[in-house]
Amino acid sequence: MFDQTQLLHISLTRSKLILQFLALTTALNLGWEILQLPLYTVWSESTLSAIAFAVVHCSVGDVLITALSLTAALILVGSRQWPQVGFFPVALVTCELGVAYTVFSEWNNTVVTQAWAYSSLMPTIWGIGIAPIGQWLTIPAFAFWHLQPHTKTVAFN
Repeated sequence: MFDQTQLLHISLTRSKLILQFLALTTALNLGWEILQLPLYTVWSESTLSAIAFAVVHCSVGDVLITALSLTAALILVGSRQWPQVGFFPVALVTCELGVAYTVFSEWNNTVVTQAWAYSSLMPTIWGIGIAPIGQWLTIPAFAFWHLQPHTKTVAFN
């Protein structure tokens, strides 16, 4: 059982971890968005300002997806003692939610609304780009892996 002092420490650790997670994933997603530009037609068919707008727009979207996925995971499988207790289930559900939303969003934006299109360089599976799926499999997972050792102030149960 945790006393009030331990709960306060956990709360501060949780807040710090969430901010670090969001900062790290934001930086990595921005880099990923820039690197995957040639996989979309915006790269070859748009002006520099339209490309810059796309990078900013997609990066802001990545921040929102990350924050909402983490929040939902904390609500669904988190505990008052997270991150000291139940770190992995929250990380797993956050990644799963990010991938699920990305698959839906890519399908909606490339098939339904045709808001954007893949270039011939984008590898796809069932019409969905592999690069954005890879983004949501690797970036949150890496961020959780990188930040996880900093949560070992209380034993995992």
